[in-house]
Amino acid sequence: MSLVDYSASRPASTSRPDAPAAALPAPRRLYRRLQPGALAAWLVMLTVMLAALAPGLFTAYSGTEGLAGAQRLAPQAGHWLGTDPLGRDLYARIVYGAAHSLSGALAAVALGLVAGTAVGVLAGAAGGKTESVVMRMIDVLLSIPGLLLSLSVIILLGFGTVNAAMAVGVTSIANFARLARAEVVRVRHNDYVEAAYGSGGTAWRVLWRHILPNSLTSVIAFSALQFGNAILALSTLSFLGYGTPPPTPEWGLLIAEGRNYISTAWWLTTFPGLMVVAVVLAANRISRQLSGGRR
Repeated sequence: MSLVDYSASRPASTSRPDAPAAALPAPRRLYRRLQPGALAAWLVMLTVMLAALAPGLFTAYSGTEGLAGAQRLAPQAGHWLGTDPLGRDLYARIVYGAAHSLSGALAAVALGLVAGTAVGVLAGAAGGKTESVVMRMIDVLLSIPGLLLSLSVIILLGFGTVNAAMAVGVTSIANFARLARAEVVRVRHNDYVEAAYGSGGTAWRVLWRHILPNSLTSVIAFSALQFGNAILALSTLSFLGYGTPPPTPEWGLLIAEGRNYISTAWWLTTFPGLMVVAVVLAANRISRQLSGGRR
């Protein structure tokens, strides 16, 4: 009796260790395509921005006026997140505080993005001694703790939301400049840039048409990350009393106002703190998506 090799008669498609994406189950393909973490981050960010633009759509209460006999009420049906010692609805104050926190963070990021990118592009494009001098100045700024530098700027400019945003923006200039300079240096040595110079392109034309468009992707993604850091920094300054003055409903100030009641009215610090954490995490996730991360 002869032995017969039945392996040749087996279908070749029975063992496929590495199935392509199209062969994955539908729920898994949908998960890869939609990226639920990124969708949740965008939903949080868009909701907070809408609350900043139109707070009346989210609450009927005032963000600054209290209600008689409603002091320090625990979360309940009429007041979802409770009330503060002056009878003001905490949910309404968080909603109205979105405008102050987000506008300050946007101003700080805009200042750091514009000034830092300009400095970094100048250093990366010029090279030589100019690059060395500029980057040594950037190293000096990076050596100073961010909170100390922010406090120094606020002491010079004075207290207030605008000055606090400018102080936070100044601390981010060095980070933007260093990243922009690294991206410009990376792109500057590519073959298509050398070809553009060889075909008669001027330094400004090559910088504007070839170097900048291919260098700003990482900088834009980094600005989303800095947006979350700016919210944290502004909340810290307001918590310490150097940011937005009361009775403005700014998130850091809300946390500071509730710290004296943390044992009897825990919701005064918990819910504003959770809002800050949610927005910062959403900004970090959006930054990862813009930079090409999948998870």
